[in-house]
Amino acid sequence: MRDRIIDKAGEMFLNLGFKSITMDDIARELGISKKTLYKHFSKKTELVDASTEAVHNTINETIINIKEQKYNAIEEEFTVKAIFKEMFKNAKTSPMYQLKKYYPETYTKLMEREVCMFRDCNIDNLKSGIAQGLYRKDLEIDLIVNFYFTLLFGVFESEMYGSEMQELIKVEYKILEYHIRAIATEKGLQELEKQLKIINKNN
Repeated sequence: MRDRIIDKAGEMFLNLGFKSITMDDIARELGISKKTLYKHFSKKTELVDASTEAVHNTINETIINIKEQKYNAIEEEFTVKAIFKEMFKNAKTSPMYQLKKYYPETYTKLMEREVCMFRDCNIDNLKSGIAQGLYRKDLEIDLIVNFYFTLLFGVFESEMYGSEMQELIKVEYKILEYHIRAIATEKGLQELEKQLKIINKNN
């Protein structure tokens, strides 16, 4: 039952917002009593923590599965983005924006995990891209990872881009393109153009 509650709450939080969804809403959607819900989670904050951790774990597992497919480095980056786009297709506003505004402690804990995952994944991607001849050999990997992190997560920190999720996804794609253009070889730029054509065809 606990896992079922976490899954449903996570779905509702992502699609409708962390603030607007109440414990009553979750119990009603699951067809259970509030007593049963509170038996597993004594307050909403605990459920927000558990659901965000579950989403983080799902994302981590998804990235691991993508890496096992042995895509080239640039194809891998766009595949991850496509999965995220599908995962958050029904989200109205940015989950990160909501967490930071309404559940700052949960946001801080989540960001600590996200930073580690982001860093490890991108170091691996950069090394693979260099080995494949898609990224330049002269890259300062740690610096590039920090640049990319600042650009990507800065979108959620700033009010400049708003909080509407589908618009933020478009911005993320532009940031990815910007990132790859800055580090790619001629071969890498050709692969980038290939991926951009696929996106344009699917949109």
